Amino acid sequence: MIGFLLRKTFYDLWDNLFKVVVLNLGFFACTAILFIPAFIPEVFGSDTLVTLFSVLGVFVCSIYLAAASRAIKPVSDYGTFTFGDFFKAFKSAWPAGIVIGLSILFLFLIITIIIPFYFTMENPIVGLALSAVIFWVTLFAVISFQFYFTVIVRLSPNLIKAIKKCFLISLDNTGMSFFLILNNIVALALSVFFAFMFPGPVGILLYLDEALRLRLLKYDWLEANPDADRKKIPWDAILIDERERTGTRTLRNFIFPWKD
Repeated sequence: MIGFLLRKTFYDLWDNLFKVVVLNLGFFACTAILFIPAFIPEVFGSDTLVTLFSVLGVFVCSIYLAAASRAIKPVSDYGTFTFGDFFKAFKSAWPAGIVIGLSILFLFLIITIIIPFYFTMENPIVGLALSAVIFWVTLFAVISFQFYFTVIVRLSPNLIKAIKKCFLISLDNTGMSFFLILNNIVALALSVFFAFMFPGPVGILLYLDEALRLRLLKYDWLEANPDADRKKIPWDAILIDERERTGTRTLRNFIFPWKD
């Protein structure tokens, strides 16, 4: 399943390369808000203004990614999207972006204030224990929240239900969840060589959407086979149609697709 996921994602990214690059450019245009105070220090000399712009930048970037996640969903379903779809997505995507923005700010507080506070407690054993608990709970939350945008799009527009589903998916697919977040870290590192234009944050969103979409096929199969062993999922059988629709490509197919 993992090998097919990587192959299908790469094919879909390649087929929509220009659009993915443009969306990545738009995202980094949004991140410029975070650096405005640094470029105009004489105007933004106040720490309060710097903080406000930082918070604004986090929310703008989060809402942008929420809209991008909704717009690229058809790509996973063997379709495509238009930039018009992306702009229309803002209307329904902004609440999910606000939630992620709040989560990022809370994560920042945990890392910079809460955990350091426990490390400075008079009783170092209690402080270390509490810090460890907060660290592992936070790590599990981060791993689970990586599915948030795609869960909102595919499973539930209700924000509270979507959060619950993220945790349930992560608990039921622990190995895959860890693999995905490690793979996303590698994808970000790889993006550095392409100035974050490919795969970039939008490519990672597509990868997560592809992953959840394929994972949902497991639940469809379990629903049709209630007595089956959940630890032995016949992915080869489940993915027969998917593999036929995706096909295989040679280097010539990638470079000169019109010659097929």
